[in-house]
Amino acid sequence: MTHITVERNRRKQMNEHLRVLRSLMPGSYVQRGDQASIIGGAIEFVRELEQLLQCLESQKRRRIFGTAEGSLPLQGYPPPPPSLPLTASGGLCEEMAENKSCLADIEVKLLGFDALIKILSQRRPGQLLKTIAALEDLQLSILHTNITTIEQTVLYSFNVKVRVSSSFILHEIMYYVR
Repeated sequence: MTHITVERNRRKQMNEHLRVLRSLMPGSYVQRGDQASIIGGAIEFVRELEQLLQCLESQKRRRIFGTAEGSLPLQGYPPPPPSLPLTASGGLCEEMAENKSCLADIEVKLLGFDALIKILSQRRPGQLLKTIAALEDLQLSILHTNITTIEQTVLYSFNVKVRVSSSFILHEIMYYVR
């Protein structure tokens, strides 16, 4: 086979995979038919499915254990993965911290000067406003927010820009956001 034939077959296969991927997603996730839009839409769709899964699992735990006052039972569940720094290309270091308190499950992932903050808790009045105020008090710039609710459970996801990169900021974020 010539190089041209191999490349033609690769493109056909890639286009077929993109067609299948596009057919698996709701139309609202793909604005255009180009490769970047299809892959970007698929990534966003998978992220939202992951958040929905987390909310449903939390809701299931609360129903099974009949938790009172929004507290989460942690017995019988595997411990969270250890928060070991992972070296990525370019010398960046990813850090992660989790806090499962009676008020909320909080996860903070820090990669360089970007952080992903996930808060899973029972819905309470003024909760989002207080959380945003706490993030602003820490002088974090909110780049993107995603809110998912199921009955009385809410999952807040914040992508923020951090001014100082250190593991100290992880614990500071978790303390203020609680």
